[in-house]
Amino acid sequence: MAMKSIEEPDVGISCYISNLPGFRGILKQRYSDFIVNEVDRDEQVVHLTSLDPPAEEPKSVQENGTKASDSTIIDYSSQIESFKSLAGDSDAARLEELINQINSGGDDSVPPIVLSPDYDKSHRTAIHNFFKENLKFLVTDVVDGPDASSKCIRVRSKSEKGRNSKKRKERGGKPFDSRGSEDWPENVGKFLRFNLYKENKDTQEALGVIGNMLSVQPRSFGFAGTKDKRAVTTQRVTVYKKQASKLASLNKRLIGIKVGDFCYVNEGLLLGQLWGNRFTITLRFIFVPRALTYFLRGIVSDTEDTIKASADALGKRGFINYFGLQRFGSGSVPTHLIGAALLRGEWEVAVDLILDPRDGDILFIARKYYKGSDDVEGTLKQLPRFLVAERAVLQSLKKSPGNYQQALKSIPRTLRMMYVHSYQSYLWNHAASMRVQKYGTEQVVLGDLVYSKEIPNGKVMELVEPECVDDCSATYDNDNNNNEDEVSGDIHDEKNSNVKVVTSEVLNSGCYTIDDVILPLPGSRVIYPTNDVAKVYHDLANKDGISLTESVHNLKEFSITSMTGGYRKVFQKPINFEWELLTYTDCNKPLAETDLDKIGKSVDAPNGKSEDASDSMKQLESSDDGAKVEPDGTEIADDEGTVPQDGSVCNSSSQDSQIALKLSLTLPASCYATMAIRELLKTSTSVAYQKTLN
Repeated sequence: MAMKSIEEPDVGISCYISNLPGFRGILKQRYSDFIVNEVDRDEQVVHLTSLDPPAEEPKSVQENGTKASDSTIIDYSSQIESFKSLAGDSDAARLEELINQINSGGDDSVPPIVLSPDYDKSHRTAIHNFFKENLKFLVTDVVDGPDASSKCIRVRSKSEKGRNSKKRKERGGKPFDSRGSEDWPENVGKFLRFNLYKENKDTQEALGVIGNMLSVQPRSFGFAGTKDKRAVTTQRVTVYKKQASKLASLNKRLIGIKVGDFCYVNEGLLLGQLWGNRFTITLRFIFVPRALTYFLRGIVSDTEDTIKASADALGKRGFINYFGLQRFGSGSVPTHLIGAALLRGEWEVAVDLILDPRDGDILFIARKYYKGSDDVEGTLKQLPRFLVAERAVLQSLKKSPGNYQQALKSIPRTLRMMYVHSYQSYLWNHAASMRVQKYGTEQVVLGDLVYSKEIPNGKVMELVEPECVDDCSATYDNDNNNNEDEVSGDIHDEKNSNVKVVTSEVLNSGCYTIDDVILPLPGSRVIYPTNDVAKVYHDLANKDGISLTESVHNLKEFSITSMTGGYRKVFQKPINFEWELLTYTDCNKPLAETDLDKIGKSVDAPNGKSEDASDSMKQLESSDDGAKVEPDGTEIADDEGTVPQDGSVCNSSSQDSQIALKLSLTLPASCYATMAIRELLKTSTSVAYQKTLN
């Protein structure tokens, strides 16, 4: 299915809050232009401040999780001699080699041995019993021999058998790694928490690298949310019963990744356990066209005034809280179209949308090959492992050709539910645009929905936004586009009962402002506005052949009527918003300090080796100080800087002065930073458009 890349109006993103014209700026010209620091549940910004392990480690635990007294090598020569009389010299030699490898510390990586073929069941039973009585750290089982009538006994380390045997549901869904679990000190938290700093890598990739170095599977790590790939990010991570010193020692080997700020805690992190994110975003090659400057005459006079007016408006009025384009995938087949097919019960159509060739896809050839040949095995060989949904569907179809419903259910649940959630977001975006177009952005109107601020005694209380559940679309991105700039989620169900419709009485009370207006994500437990906005939901759904009140099939997870639904604020203001204009001549030079830069300065400063990064930039203006100054504090003239022409490219040898806008803002976990940038620039946030600017 050949389709054009998704654009903002396709998914309901069409309005702005302010009427100010925007300006041109390049987002993520360098990955260091997009810095993200997680904000924890206590609303503390997470920073990497130290690479050193704690001063006190759990001394009684060695790196492999055993007590020092357990590391003594035991002599098993007498047992081997007894085994020789039972199984022969050849098998005894194999057993001796296995025990020596385990004693040398390779318990987790030593491969099993297979004894000689044995046709006598009673003799095999005697060998099994020998290991149970004499070598309890080894386990045995039976495998097929070289011919149909023979069997062989396989011997391996017991730790290999027990690894990962504890079911996730028995752990309450918490991350777990069984190695080293028996002798951990009671007075030490069972989880090591650390801050993960990464550059130009997604969260799963970074943890995969660390996991390989620690011989730990990626699922052993816990984290609150995935972070952007093309960015510099810092976030909290937990791992089960690992020493901080072992992780700290990895820093010398890690490239583009650092770990630090270690401590031991009793609980591991789970998805959604964060308040939000702190963003530091640098927009380069800021340019206000002359025609636009002329249009603004009387409102603003030049480039700097244009930017100042737009930045101040963003801070004071905020932006429309749309679900960003990332919610709908990066390919030419938007995820909400797959969600619509699932809601209609069109299983084969949904599978085709997942597997069909799509424009701009680097795997177009592999998809086209499958479309023309139906060769599942050949297609699987061409698909990389990060294409989780495609591989799951193909592997299921290989086992059960034509069973499309089963193929869809083989996709990991978090990913397959993303398709339906995407359709909910599609409806919400269109409803939000309708709300703005019909009723404006200034005040609450009759029929709006708000959270009740009243308690039984009639007093007004402030309702704090609850935590938002993480959307795993970044983890399982079909098109390998991990440019997620947020942790998307919806407001929890426990507040659904607090939602009320704005009546004349409520309106006259004056308790509610435009910032209180919410809209529902369709589900069985939500109510809709009683004004014209509600019609948008049903009209769009009916156009797509979907009912929001009845299900056309029996598969509950692909039915909106079986989903609870939720609510989302229509307007969002950036928190602790700051901005400043900078000039620069070298586009390859970072304009914002990362956590690692700050650590380097703190280490080098006593020796006079470090130079403040801000000394190399001319600070023109900031929201805290309206005066334009040179780094030495002298005021400079109000000259208009040179702005790049359309189509200009980065040239590190150029000495022309360019303008950059650096923004710092905090957003709750349910918000998209790209939507704040969109409000500022009044331009598309699509990848296709941004590529035209670089």
